[in-house]
Amino acid sequence: MKHKFLHTVELLVLIFFFSNISILADDTPKFNYIGVEACGKCHKSENQGKQLSIWKESIHSNAYITLLGAEAANVAKELGYEKAPNELSECLVCHASGYEVDADRLEAGFKIEDGVQCETCHGAGSGYKSIKIMKDKKLAIQNGLVNVFENTSEYCQTCHNPDSPTFSGFDFEKMWAKVEHYIPVTKKE
Repeated sequence: MKHKFLHTVELLVLIFFFSNISILADDTPKFNYIGVEACGKCHKSENQGKQLSIWKESIHSNAYITLLGAEAANVAKELGYEKAPNELSECLVCHASGYEVDADRLEAGFKIEDGVQCETCHGAGSGYKSIKIMKDKKLAIQNGLVNVFENTSEYCQTCHNPDSPTFSGFDFEKMWAKVEHYIPVTKKE
């Protein structure tokens, strides 16, 4: 009788474990990076606040390219690195989108050379890129859109902070004015 009871308990434990194994797995959807040009197809017009041109005119669009220059190489060498800055995760973390993800999550139009692009701040765009999803903010967030506008200053300071070895001061208000890109509110008549 005791032996049969133990088998029943063991069986119940196994059933519980296997029926709840998804709790242990990472069920977080993995969205792909689509690249700034894909985002820019919709985010370039006056009605959309000209986000693409604001980005193109910002230093973010050239953030990766700065890693290829002599000054960046000197900084890396001074910090004790032997690799080129564009090969260092310590540099790429703030100078490029998508450097840390598997290549199969980078769609055809994505280019690391585009630097700090839309998806650096707003999340990988494959899940929310359609107009239907983008028109519903809640649905867009469920599909990977990161709403950085709630804590913009804190978000920007993940890279622009005094702990960075190349930090040269950061005035959030001044810098935000250069890259601010809200969608204009239109009045309904």
